[in-house]
Amino acid sequence: MTGMDDRTPRPAPVSIFRTVMGADFERLHPELRRRFSVGLASGEACTGRGTMHRVWHGRGLVKPFLALGGTRNILVPREGRDVSFTIENVPYADGFARETVTFVRTFDLPGRARRFDAQMVLGPKGDRILDYLGTHQHLASELRFHAESDGSLLIRSGEHRFREGPVDVRVPALIGGEAEVRERFDERTGRFRIRVRVVNRHFGPLFGYEGSFTASYEDVRVRGVRTGLRPVREEARA
Repeated sequence: MTGMDDRTPRPAPVSIFRTVMGADFERLHPELRRRFSVGLASGEACTGRGTMHRVWHGRGLVKPFLALGGTRNILVPREGRDVSFTIENVPYADGFARETVTFVRTFDLPGRARRFDAQMVLGPKGDRILDYLGTHQHLASELRFHAESDGSLLIRSGEHRFREGPVDVRVPALIGGEAEVRERFDERTGRFRIRVRVVNRHFGPLFGYEGSFTASYEDVRVRGVRTGLRPVREEARA
């Protein structure tokens, strides 16, 4: 009986991203499939290192919002060119036993480094990704993932909610932002290329960056989750 069990094929590791994308996941470039297979099942963490050729923000009117968000590692209130960049994608089980993957981006801007933190979890029905933003997860957004015809990945944000204590409200369109992320693998250079734009319906572009990076992978059981990578506060509401 034991021999029969040993010969039973084991299913391939399934990440939270593969779960929400279903068959669409297989349309991604193989390097993107590996990057977005990071999770507890694969046992891998991914670190991307490169350069953002441009980090920008919108008109002066949006600067106070960016400055406020920057105090909790939400968005980046500074601009720059050819900025050294790191993104850490590390899976772990959060305090509510949910599989979580970090998307912690560090921009080495003049003066001091700035971080843009996000932690992604699978929605309770397995049909969406929830993106908790910042050090205290006060903001949450639904993300939609789509494989483009060229094997690149398109991510768009949906509804944003603000959560603190008993408060759980939808962020009004007047002050909210819609994010669009495009990521592809450049065969010629062996680098991932990324472009991010966050736009407000009323005020226009808020923040964005574009550039390229290389990726390396580690056994998460060896690497672990370094101090400071997890949020200060975790939000249970999905």
